Amino acid sequence: MPFIDDGESRPVGSYPNSGIDVLIVGTGLAGLTAAIECVRKGHNVRVLERNDDINTAGDMYFMGLSATKFFKHWPEMAKEFDEISLHNCWIETFKHDGDQMITPLKVSDRLRDAGLDPDTPPGTFQMRPLVYKMYVRQVEKLGVKIQFGKRVVEYWEDESRGKAGVVTDKGERYEADVVIAADGVGSKSQKLVGGQVRAMKSGRAMWRAAFPIHHVDKNPEVKEFFKMIKGESGEEPIVRTWLGPGTYAMTLTRPDTMIWVMNHDVTGSEKESWNHTIDAQEVLDNMDKGVGPKPWAPMFKELIKLTPPNTIVNFELFWRNPQPKWASPGARVINIGDAAHSFLPASGNGATQAIEDAISLASCLQIGGKENIPQSVRAHVRMRFIRNACAQKLGFSNAELLQDTNWTKVKLDPRVAQPKLPSWVWGHDPEKYAYEVYDRVVESMRRGVPFDEDDSIPPNYPAGYKYEPWSIEDIMEDMKNGKSIELGSGNWD
Repeated sequence: MPFIDDGESRPVGSYPNSGIDVLIVGTGLAGLTAAIECVRKGHNVRVLERNDDINTAGDMYFMGLSATKFFKHWPEMAKEFDEISLHNCWIETFKHDGDQMITPLKVSDRLRDAGLDPDTPPGTFQMRPLVYKMYVRQVEKLGVKIQFGKRVVEYWEDESRGKAGVVTDKGERYEADVVIAADGVGSKSQKLVGGQVRAMKSGRAMWRAAFPIHHVDKNPEVKEFFKMIKGESGEEPIVRTWLGPGTYAMTLTRPDTMIWVMNHDVTGSEKESWNHTIDAQEVLDNMDKGVGPKPWAPMFKELIKLTPPNTIVNFELFWRNPQPKWASPGARVINIGDAAHSFLPASGNGATQAIEDAISLASCLQIGGKENIPQSVRAHVRMRFIRNACAQKLGFSNAELLQDTNWTKVKLDPRVAQPKLPSWVWGHDPEKYAYEVYDRVVESMRRGVPFDEDDSIPPNYPAGYKYEPWSIEDIMEDMKNGKSIELGSGNWD
């Protein structure tokens, strides 16, 4: 079925059954989006999850517009997403030591100052628990079969039979026509795919905490400082950003929840897990290390002291160099989300690109049909790799901005302190793009045109950009030596 950009919703039942059996490993945003979109596109879906349930814990992240356009096909999700989104949010900026640098402004006004349409924001801050619960309700409504406690230790494929599968730590074997590895940076699929097998430690981590707002009542000064803003609709939520040498933090005050996150050097107690918590004292003992002569703001420290026990997560950050090998040799196993490309939190792009991956892959499989699964998988990778490599690099550029802010310039122009949110990122529609370019991508592959030399496909990355391989090690070395990150050719704005 060709894609018709008429703005109409195409819910479950709009596409015929493809006969494609899809096995998804992992229930992060990539895996859950793949599950519901594959169902909508007519594929048969099963899901394996290593934990005993879907983890809906966490705090906040940024979801770009390009990752939410597909909600038009899911009216109930669209309605719920609109209800949980922070439409009337404010933002305020401080130095890490507490000096206010940008007074509170509505996010819509900051967007307008940046030359963007406030009625079509590039994305919104979201509460991770609320978004995941929204997804879980939809998956349950569809009756998608999720098998819990299935820790996958091996991926395999059999090209002669046109099958792929996995093996769990208990020796259980599962197979399907295509396996989607959405199980994070440590996915065992890397061994089969042939990319970088082990994700690298970044040397950085995030302290993260979300807790009921009533806990700040214990300290009137903290309650007053972190209060919401009086706006047109009453008390309105506010994001406060804190920028310091080699670090940054954010707080979000909502009617019912207080959230704070802080980027820091590893301390030794980190894990890549939402269930791993530490004591507030560990944060207080380490937060001033590496920030120079001025310590963190006393008010921020008081907020940390009010954080209830078993709340603060010390989440370790991993990364993997951009590499175009996302699929197995026979293209029956495909990595998506963090299993294919890891993002820094500063990028504001990890969740967005994971969701885009899932939408693109489900669409490509539907277009190509059961007889052309390897072709569709390879076409999907070709559509997605350069875009993600650019988005990853943009994340490092934004991290540099947050951790090495030129405050003299910020005083003259507050836009200097804003992470880049270019239109090539948020203006993209991964579903529409897949239907528009699929045939041309397949033809380029048939003619043997290298992916980085194909000028026949309209770019979903910066116009005029010419892909050049790069490594995270090189970028980190440049940052350590005080050299600004070179994004490369093309229009990145």
